[in-house]
Amino acid sequence: MSNYPPIAEHGMIGDLQTAALVSSGGVLDWWCTPRFDSPSVFASLLDAERGGRCSLAAENPGDGSEMTTRQLYLSDTAVLVTRFMAPDGVGEVADFMVPLDTGTPQVRHRLIRVARVVRGTVSFALACRPRFDYGRASHTLAVPDQHHALFHGPDTDLHLQSTTGIALRAEGEDVTARFRLSAGQAAAVVLTSTAGGDDAPRRPSLDEVVRDLQACRSFWLSWLRSCTYQGRWQDQVRRSAITLKLLTYAPTGAPVAAATMGLPEQVGGERNWDYRYTWVRDASLSVKALIDLGFHEEAYAFRRWLRDRIEARDTATGDPLQIMYRVDGDPHLTEETLGHLEGYRGSYPVRAGNAAADQLQLDIYGEASDALIVGGDIGAIRGWKALTEVLDWLSDHWDQPDEGIWETRGGRKDFTYSRLMTWVAFDRALRASQAFSRPAETERWTRTRDAAFRQIVERGWHDKRKAFVQHYDSDVLDASLLLMPKVGFLSPHDPDWLSTLDAMDGELVSDSLVYRYDPSASPDGLRGSEGTFNLCSFFYVEALARSGRLSQARYAFDKMLTYANHVGLFAEEIGPSGEQLGNFPQAFTHLALVTAAMALDDELAAARTRPEADEQVQAAKYGFTVPAEGSAADGTGD
Repeated sequence: MSNYPPIAEHGMIGDLQTAALVSSGGVLDWWCTPRFDSPSVFASLLDAERGGRCSLAAENPGDGSEMTTRQLYLSDTAVLVTRFMAPDGVGEVADFMVPLDTGTPQVRHRLIRVARVVRGTVSFALACRPRFDYGRASHTLAVPDQHHALFHGPDTDLHLQSTTGIALRAEGEDVTARFRLSAGQAAAVVLTSTAGGDDAPRRPSLDEVVRDLQACRSFWLSWLRSCTYQGRWQDQVRRSAITLKLLTYAPTGAPVAAATMGLPEQVGGERNWDYRYTWVRDASLSVKALIDLGFHEEAYAFRRWLRDRIEARDTATGDPLQIMYRVDGDPHLTEETLGHLEGYRGSYPVRAGNAAADQLQLDIYGEASDALIVGGDIGAIRGWKALTEVLDWLSDHWDQPDEGIWETRGGRKDFTYSRLMTWVAFDRALRASQAFSRPAETERWTRTRDAAFRQIVERGWHDKRKAFVQHYDSDVLDASLLLMPKVGFLSPHDPDWLSTLDAMDGELVSDSLVYRYDPSASPDGLRGSEGTFNLCSFFYVEALARSGRLSQARYAFDKMLTYANHVGLFAEEIGPSGEQLGNFPQAFTHLALVTAAMALDDELAAARTRPEADEQVQAAKYGFTVPAEGSAADGTGD
C-alpha cells in the first residue's frame, strides 16, 4: 500500500477537455485522454502495478541526507510546480497543459513537464510507463531517436519527446532517462496523445516550451479578470473557480463531477464510483454561483447544454431527463467492473461507467428549472416550450418514490428533498411565466406547487424529532435539506427550520463536519461506511450564516478550510483521521465553498450595520459569541 500516495497529495492540471493528477512526489498517476471520460493512459492511482504512471522527480541523494518536496500552483494559474530540496541543490518540475478553450473537440492533447534547477545541482530520473485502456490493453514501443519515443496503443498513440539534455532509452516496453542539471538550466519532456496512426508531433525546443508555459499562465490570469469576487477569501474562491473551470469540457460547456473514477469513500470499501460525467443537479447548482462570480459565459454555456438535453429528450421512452450524461450529451453510461485492477489501496471493485444514470431522481427538475431561469434570462422560445413540456410531465409524475439525491441503491423512497425540488421547479417556472408573459399551464402548475408544499409540511415534518426528515417513512435526518432556506421554501429564521438545524447539529455534525445521513439508520444498499461530505459541510456553513448564527458559521468555515490539501483542493469527503476520501478534486465541493464564502461575506457585511457590529464581527473570527448589552449573560439583564 506504500505505493499509493494519499488522495490529497495531488494537484490537478488540464486543458479544458481532459485533466491529469500529479502527486507531490512528481508522479503523473492519472490521465484519461482525449476526454475526461476516455479510458486511462496512466492510472496507477487505481493499481500501482497495472495502472501505468509517468514519474519525473529529483533522485534521492542516497547518502543518508533527506530530500524534502513541496508542491504549489503558480499564483492564480493551473501551472503546478513540485519542488525538490536536497543538500546539493533545489530543483523543480513544472507541470501544465495549454488550455484548449474551443468549441471543437480535439484528438491531440499535450502535457508538458519542465525540469529546472534553481540552486546547486540536481539529478533527475524519468520513467514513463503508460498502460492503455485502464491497463487492459498492451502496447508496442518504438524509439526512433534519443529524443522521441512512441507508445502505440489500440486506439491511442502516446508520443514522449524531450528537449536537449534528456536522452530517452527503452526499458522493455517502457522508457527511462537520467539527467543532471545545474542552477539556471532546464529541460523538458512533452507527452502528446494522438489518435492511433496520426502523424508524430514536431519535436519541441526548450524555447517553445517556455512560450507554452507563458501562454498557459496568461490564459488563467486573463480568465480570472472576469471574477468579480472581492470578499475575504479571495485565494480560496479563485482556486475553486479555476478548479471548476478545469473540470468543464469546453466544447459543450458541461462540467464533470470530478476528474477521477474509483477513488473510495472508505478505504477498502465498495463505494467506488465513476464521477467523470455531467450530473444535471451538480451542474445546475453551479450556474448561479458562476454568475455571481462574474463568469457568465460558463454559466450560459452549460444552460445551452442543458436546453439541448431537454430538447433532445425521447418523449416515447419515459423520463424527460437522465440524472447524468457524458460531456457530449451521450446518455449511455453502461457500468462495468474492471476486475483486473485492485483499486486504490485495495478498494475494490473499480467501476467504469455509472449505472445510477438509469435511476429516477425527481429533484433534478427543480435544479434544472432554477438553472434555466436564473438571472432573468429564460432563453429562446424553443427552449421555453421544451421546459413547459417537461414540467407538464412532472405534474403527472412528481408524487412517486425515487432514489433521491444521494443515488442510494436500497430502493425507492418518498424523499423530502425530491418533493422540495418539485416545489422549486414550479415556483421558478410560474414566476418566469408571469415576469416574461410566457404561455404556461398556470393553474395546473400552481396546484402541483401547492400540493408539494403541503405534502412536505405535513409528511416531511417529524413531530418527535422536531425536524424535517429524509423521507416520509423514517425519522432519519438528511443534510440535503440544508438547502430548504437557500431555495426559498422557508425563511432561514423560521422556527421549524431552526429546529431542524438544531437536530442536524446534534446528529449529523461532527466538529463542524457534516455527514449526508446515517447509513446505519437508513440502509442504502451498500456495505461499509463513509466520511463526512464536504459539500454538506459547506452547505451547513451557508445555512448557519443565513440563519443568523454568524459566529458558528465563521468558525465552521475556517475549520473546513484547514481540510483543503496543500494546493487548496478538496475531494468528496473527509475521513475519520482528517484524510480526504472519494473522487478528486470534486467540483460540487468547490462550488459549495464558493457559495458559503459569498454567504458569509454578505452576512458579515450586514452585521456591520447592526449595533455592536465591530465587536460581534471580531468575535466571529474566533468562533465566540458576544452577549448583547443588557442581556442576562453580562449580568445586567433580568
